[in-house]
Amino acid sequence: MKKNKRIKKFVYLISPNKIANKNFYTDLSLVLKSNKVSFFQLRLKKETAKNKLIIGKKIKKICKKYKVKFIINDDPKLAKKVRADGCHLGQKDMHIIKARKILKNKIIGVTCHNSIKLAKKAIENGADYIAFGAFYSSITKKVRYRANIKILKLAIKITNKPIVAIGGLKLNNYKKLLLNKANFLAISSYIWNNKKYKPVDAIKKLK
Repeated sequence: MKKNKRIKKFVYLISPNKIANKNFYTDLSLVLKSNKVSFFQLRLKKETAKNKLIIGKKIKKICKKYKVKFIINDDPKLAKKVRADGCHLGQKDMHIIKARKILKNKIIGVTCHNSIKLAKKAIENGADYIAFGAFYSSITKKVRYRANIKILKLAIKITNKPIVAIGGLKLNNYKKLLLNKANFLAISSYIWNNKKYKPVDAIKKLK
């Protein structure tokens, strides 16, 4: 992937915190069909391992149909079980070197909060992409680390790896991050909890 090139499919879509409604799979299909999503991350913090496996297998089929990379949050072993395209690791999750032994050549991304030091460490350990955030307040998760445009400018000087921006991204703020060379935008609540637009309409607004 060329460094800093504007990517057409710039959305890194993260699942809602809970998937209980069968309509979700229909909505997901319509959203992925929009051809704006490169990655879909399954992030279910309060779900049983058994249910994650069932849900993961359903989503894997949808992602495959629309040529979207399927990523599992936090859990390299589950990623291997569902044959996902990769895994995303937070700073408190399994170490990337251990995860690499499980996932071999699959995609592994690492959360780096607002730290170039953590980004350098992730790159040294073989991360396939690095994620910074939160750039804005988020209703999906409590914001403990705030990132700003400066971190993107520093990051593009140290790596050719794709950079993902996370945190509170929506219609009125996403373009600023793309203009400042974020390759992908991690988006969740704007799509799944939008009071104004249905998921498929919300994704179409991102251009």
